[in-house]
Amino acid sequence: MVDFWASWCGPCRRENPNVVAIYNELHSKGLNIVGVSLDDDPVKWKEAIAKDKLIWTQVSNLKGWEDPIAKQYMVESIPATFVLDQSGNVVAQGLRGDELKAKIIELLGK
Repeated sequence: MVDFWASWCGPCRRENPNVVAIYNELHSKGLNIVGVSLDDDPVKWKEAIAKDKLIWTQVSNLKGWEDPIAKQYMVESIPATFVLDQSGNVVAQGLRGDELKAKIIELLGK
């Protein structure tokens, strides 16, 4: 899963506990997440990672909305989640909460 977020994004920060719970439950079954931050302040970005307990890989070019990864995925708002299959193809996007968890469980079961 690729999860686009930022420290300054209220909806992102409210969704983070859900993503943490999904990761904690399903990582051992094969779930991996890469967090891509649209931050431009490294201190605030790192503080948010620590505070929200985001233990999976986190990356940021610290270019805000000019982030090349976000441009590649055509991200226009955050939070934005992209669920990828084992081949790296996007199979779902924009899911949150129970819908996100259900889709990941479905894919891990295949």
